[in-house]
Amino acid sequence: MAWRFALLIEPAASDESRADFADTLTPIDPSAPALSIGELSTQRGDGIFESIGVVDAHPQEVQAHLERLAHSARVCDLPAPNLAQWAQAVSVAAAQCPPGECVIKLILSRGVEHGPAPTAWVTVASAADNTAARENGVRVVVLDRGFDSGAPARAPWLLLGAKTLSYAPNMAALREARRRGADDAVFVSSDGVLLEGPTSSLVLRQGDRFVTPAPGAGILHGTTQLSLFAHLEDRGFETAYETLPTAALFEADAAWLVSSVRLAAGITAVDDAPLPYDAAFTRELNDYLLSPRS
Repeated sequence: MAWRFALLIEPAASDESRADFADTLTPIDPSAPALSIGELSTQRGDGIFESIGVVDAHPQEVQAHLERLAHSARVCDLPAPNLAQWAQAVSVAAAQCPPGECVIKLILSRGVEHGPAPTAWVTVASAADNTAARENGVRVVVLDRGFDSGAPARAPWLLLGAKTLSYAPNMAALREARRRGADDAVFVSSDGVLLEGPTSSLVLRQGDRFVTPAPGAGILHGTTQLSLFAHLEDRGFETAYETLPTAALFEADAAWLVSSVRLAAGITAVDDAPLPYDAAFTRELNDYLLSPRS
């Protein structure tokens, strides 16, 4: 990933109201050292983040990403971000994006142990080439996430449903999928409820109806999934959030993993069992997801 731009943010109070936060945004060399060795984001993964897809310098679904950043902050007991300040930071970062696809990352950390706190920054990088996944689909394996569907309500300290920097288990799941000869994974709870991918939301097609696992079982509410459902509803399709058993994935008429940067990747096989794959419809979905979306 080629880093193109970085911006340090001096976090403003969430209720601070002003027209311009430029004096709190400091561009830095993205290749130079910038964080203290006591930074808790690197010491403990104690922080949150968002990845915003950018197409031809247009950042996609900014408000939805900012609202999810605020949600993650609440779950993690971090100071509430000033969304106007972060929106301005995104705008500054987007202006540094060349034509084509990029990714803007927003990071809010608990800061340096024993202060100062919090710390925050934004980066811009070129996006990976996701053409193959979009056009040819992905093979997935089903992996047990290791907790039952009631765990988020029973143990809120697990921070399930927040987009935290503690992503090592997600990356380990992707490595396990590749060891099994697949491209990606779909998590299920230990009591057999479909959840999500390590870095994506799951969408199933059942006839002319599209469903995604209901929030509440530790699922990160996907900004791309929300946008895609709005698009499908505009086209006259029914959409729904449901508690789905693992078998629903194997029985689907089609399925996709959707995310902010890779966009829609059709699932072609689950645990080596073929799944119907509609290449033309997937291209239509990605044409929409690549269009400017606010």
